[in-house]
Amino acid sequence: MGEYSLLIILFAPFFGAIALMFVPRQEAILVRMTAAISAGISLLASFYIFLAYDTTKGGFQFVQRYVWSEELGIAFYLGVDGIGGPLVFASAILLFAGIFVSWHIKDRTKEFYMFLLILAAATIGVFMSLDLFFLYFFYEMSVLPMYLLLGLWGSHTKGYLAMTNPEERKLRDSIGFIFNFGSNSKEYAAMKLVLFLSAGAVMALMGILLIYHLSGLHTFDIVVLREQAHFSDNVATLIWFLIFFGFASIAPIWPLHSWSPVGHAAAPAATSMLHAGVLMKLGHFSIIRVAFEILPDATREWMWVAAVLCVFSIVYGGLVSYFAKDTKYVIGYSSSSHMGYIFLGMAALSYISLSGAVIYMFAHALATSMLFAMAGWVYDQTHSRDIPSLGGLVEKMPFIAGAFIVGCMASIGMPGTINFIAEIMIIVGSWDKYPFQVLVAVLGIVLTLAYMFKMMRGLFYGKLDPEYAHASDARHWVDRMPLLLLIVCSITLGIFPGHFYEVVRSTVEPMVDRINHVAPLITQSTKGFLP
Repeated sequence: MGEYSLLIILFAPFFGAIALMFVPRQEAILVRMTAAISAGISLLASFYIFLAYDTTKGGFQFVQRYVWSEELGIAFYLGVDGIGGPLVFASAILLFAGIFVSWHIKDRTKEFYMFLLILAAATIGVFMSLDLFFLYFFYEMSVLPMYLLLGLWGSHTKGYLAMTNPEERKLRDSIGFIFNFGSNSKEYAAMKLVLFLSAGAVMALMGILLIYHLSGLHTFDIVVLREQAHFSDNVATLIWFLIFFGFASIAPIWPLHSWSPVGHAAAPAATSMLHAGVLMKLGHFSIIRVAFEILPDATREWMWVAAVLCVFSIVYGGLVSYFAKDTKYVIGYSSSSHMGYIFLGMAALSYISLSGAVIYMFAHALATSMLFAMAGWVYDQTHSRDIPSLGGLVEKMPFIAGAFIVGCMASIGMPGTINFIAEIMIIVGSWDKYPFQVLVAVLGIVLTLAYMFKMMRGLFYGKLDPEYAHASDARHWVDRMPLLLLIVCSITLGIFPGHFYEVVRSTVEPMVDRINHVAPLITQSTKGFLP
């Protein structure tokens, strides 16, 4: 399996989506099992490459290359390194968990699972593409299923539904409500997501085409471009800004973030899991893969821009989360805030900080997915996401309440979870270069503690409203298994992070050396940081 592992991981969800086309719509169990089997195959193969990755060798492994157009210099070129491998693993985990989180969806179940599988496969394709053409192809492919999943299976906000008189209906989704996130429809959220991501993608495409044309190499091969492409300072700066802001819009960094919480609020639970867990990471990953690899000098000169903007992301996202009353807005703005930590780790350009940023991408995927899955369960049982109107649900949902506590602890960075290790590495690794930003990040952790516990108290403690007396807990294995999978992964890697760290380090050290022009003789400086 080793030689073709990446092809199995990538195409298992695609073939699952194709197989679903031939499954009768009325065979709901067969539809769900087909989706689960295809996702399970992808998960097992991704777990294999995560364990089998040779940390002493480093670099791109499990490589597959097929020439697609020799005249244009395009190849279907796949491979994973210490950055792409963990993110492929995260995508497979969230896809498998999302299949079971969505087990009770009854409206066009077959189509829902088809689009979910395509969405996950597209994100996986980005993480393993070593050709800029296919990296961009898979990046764009992820937009279409997101639009349909939000527009067809999403939900309107409470504020939108409350606008019932004729005058208010005229204002629904009007331009005047572009910043009124509490009064938007699922169609508005889907369209806003597409417009923001498409605008950013066009910028990124311009940068990619400039790399292709001005490098003179006539290839989209990232490995060849990394070793042989050279640009003048002005050209490199122009391309760097196109790449950075083009991909940062999906990350999302402030002020390009407003599409994301709206999308979270409208999306069904499994879509929110993939949205927050891996779709948002496409931005960070693509910046690392393109800007860090191909434009190291411009990265070293201009990455301070991310260090400035990440402060606004951390503070703004945290404050809005604290005052938000919708569970999905709290978690959605929390995700936007936490993306600032990844940008801080990337901006510091040290071994420890960048390793922490990569680990945090994985850790945040697990923690936020837990919270979105449980927010979806609470909504399915109560048909409400309004925190002030809920409360006392621990009486009806003891398992969900307990799992919610673990999700909050992971989000905060409690010792024993992989989030703790990632946050510590970002803070320690960024201190020398950006002490002010580190202080803001520490205050952001305190703010995270405040709004997470505020949300948890509002949902599960206090007096139970008789209106929600019918709510039930997750009792079936189908309902508990995805949450337990995410919890076990977060805690296991938090207690035994050694292999994970070595996988990441094997790629991060030479990359940081290359950006900072460090001689290879001193690249062992971070060995021993983790057991």
